[in-house]
Amino acid sequence: MNHFKSSAELKASAREHLLGHYGTAIGAHLLIGLLVGLASLIVTFLVPPYSVINAVIYYAINFFISILTGLFTSGLCFLYLKLICERPVSIGDLFYGFQLCPDKAIVLQAWISLITVLSSLPKYVIDYKIRMISLRDGSLLFLSEEQLVQITKYMLPYSLALILSGVVSVFLYLIYGQAFYLLHDFPQYSAKELLKKSRQLMVRHKGRLFYLAVSFIPLLLLGFLSGGLGLLWVLPYMTATEAEFFLDLIRNNNEAAT
Repeated sequence: MNHFKSSAELKASAREHLLGHYGTAIGAHLLIGLLVGLASLIVTFLVPPYSVINAVIYYAINFFISILTGLFTSGLCFLYLKLICERPVSIGDLFYGFQLCPDKAIVLQAWISLITVLSSLPKYVIDYKIRMISLRDGSLLFLSEEQLVQITKYMLPYSLALILSGVVSVFLYLIYGQAFYLLHDFPQYSAKELLKKSRQLMVRHKGRLFYLAVSFIPLLLLGFLSGGLGLLWVLPYMTATEAEFFLDLIRNNNEAAT
């Protein structure tokens, strides 16, 4: 009979395995954030999205950057799997995604990013129109009454577009969130097989993962209220718990198969 750990048990195990390794975990998240953030800043500086052509180029380059982050996502999963399995970890583990099937990591992220971008197209279009209205008189600080009225008309569709994008992102997380972990357990699988295996693993477990993710919202809010400093502790805690969730799924899945 399968015995899946509760959210409280997964969190407790994650905290236990993180003891003595917070420095490495925090450093890994900071490095990823720095590299991705720097790349985005450079793109914004070189190609400001203030025309249709620039906007298309801007979003295309950012899409390409998001695909490349799959390599770091793979490395981060490797680091946390080692941590949960009580093996020595280092910042260097973050770059393991460049060594183990980097092509598959890129394909996995490309599929997830493509669906995300398609669901976000309405948001991008509305965001561009709002930006153009704001820049019409050459000032972002002092908007005319007419500009404010025009921008207000876009608030409802923009909110709906944000909700659509958010719902799709959550759905992708729930069904494909295990794909990068699976890559390290089954490197012989193709990217398509890894995505399929993730979907199969998450049958009847999406609710568990959703509840687990939602349970971190209070900590995330505190992290933001602390100016982001608290997130340096919350993000490793969340990721370690997700790795615990994956290993719990795999262990029970293997037991059911024997």
